[in-house]
Amino acid sequence: MNQPKESSTRERILQMMKTSGPLSTKEITLELGITEMAVRRHLGTMERDGLIESKMIRQTLGRPTSVYGLTELAENLFPKKYHTLTLDLLGELEQEYGAESIERLFERRKDKLNRQYQSDMQGKNLAQKVQRLAEIQNDNGYMTECEQRGDDHFVLMEHNCPISQIANRYNHACECELRLFESLLDARVERTECLAQEGRKCVYVIKR
Repeated sequence: MNQPKESSTRERILQMMKTSGPLSTKEITLELGITEMAVRRHLGTMERDGLIESKMIRQTLGRPTSVYGLTELAENLFPKKYHTLTLDLLGELEQEYGAESIERLFERRKDKLNRQYQSDMQGKNLAQKVQRLAEIQNDNGYMTECEQRGDDHFVLMEHNCPISQIANRYNHACECELRLFESLLDARVERTECLAQEGRKCVYVIKR
């Protein structure tokens, strides 16, 4: 029953650290007006969840004190509209140099990723390549899962698309991803569902 209140308290602590920087337990206690024991309990949970980290700072007088600050994971909880800026810049580029310039950018990105990950695929069979590709996409935020339907038949599903707002406007980004997969896997790849085209996820059917 206390979960919503506890979540609200932790959200306030995150907001305080975002606006004021690293804080000590005493500073948080004074600001929130709750017991130090309650604050320590919240901090322990947040540190366990990877949202905050502690460090010791030296003071002019007395012993070093421990302060808590946000981790990169917590920073990502705050609103960021990188895609808005990216879309604005791409729009300006398209207006100045035409749609072909945008397509060239996506092609160059595809070629760069192909060079970056090609060595990961060396010496692997198709199943191992698909598994490695799933790991790469997971690391990049695509929330990927993979199913094997036969000896040389796989289905790769992406439940999230970090560049969905861009792909919604510039479908060439999706085309480049498809061809990147074909190159890395050295296999036939067919996209049967796409988040940028009102799908629930991106689905790739992979066959030798």
